[in-house]
Amino acid sequence: MPPPGVCLNIMEARQRQDGYGCFANPERFLNQDYQQLEQYCNIRGVRYIDDIFPPDRKSIGEGILKPSDLKRVVWLRPAKIAPYPAFVLDVVSRFDIGQGLVENCWFLASIGALTFQNDILCKVVPLEQTFNGKYCGMFHFRFWRCGRWVEVIIDDKLPTIDGRLIFVRSKDQNEFWPALMEKAYAKVCGSYTDMNAGTPAEAMMDFTGGVHMSIALSNPPTNLRELICRARQTKSLMGCGTAQGYEEVDAEQLQRLLNENVLKGDLKSGGFTIDACRSMVALMDVSC
Repeated sequence: MPPPGVCLNIMEARQRQDGYGCFANPERFLNQDYQQLEQYCNIRGVRYIDDIFPPDRKSIGEGILKPSDLKRVVWLRPAKIAPYPAFVLDVVSRFDIGQGLVENCWFLASIGALTFQNDILCKVVPLEQTFNGKYCGMFHFRFWRCGRWVEVIIDDKLPTIDGRLIFVRSKDQNEFWPALMEKAYAKVCGSYTDMNAGTPAEAMMDFTGGVHMSIALSNPPTNLRELICRARQTKSLMGCGTAQGYEEVDAEQLQRLLNENVLKGDLKSGGFTIDACRSMVALMDVSC
């Protein structure tokens, strides 16, 4: 009898040889098959509910909401939240996104950077998804995890309090791709709470499979402008931010700190505000 794990290793090697885990043939995250589940729901005329990442307090996690608020959470589908729900309205933009109760500005900044590179965006967010046609309450996204692309499936029930989204939301109440993408990433992480801390490099690597380069702007290289131009030409994702720990400031203090090249640890995307940031991260898409 072969040692434990040998058969699985052989199966995985054969799957990789057949392209399993590449973008064209992503691995099924937690062995959930999108086509099969969609067909099952449409044949039976039911809306999908994910039993692996269910719409309950376990998916939110502990500590991110007060117990009194956690009791008030109601999971609703977009049609119960907005009058005319849409996956994408017009075009995807970094201005679509608003932060919720989770302190994951690092993730939002990475989404903002993603919107600058439509080729990469379409890999992560299948933009053809809608609330019409074969809609069955299920959406899917793709992330690069542990050396391969994985397809992550979620239901579209989102956590709300008093009918309003409590985590990431779009500036337009009818647009839901940011909230649904956040839910898919929370599923990969384990819960919404597990997204409460991170770095742009982590998310951008999961969006591209790329290798990241970090530059401390307190001591920038002489060829910084050239590096940024090359990163843009090669369609890299870029983000920048400051070290955490600065206190909140009013408008006058903010302007003074901007002039002194010191800003609280909020993150910008696109690499256009580096004069107000402490460091910059660039990601090159090198995945298949």
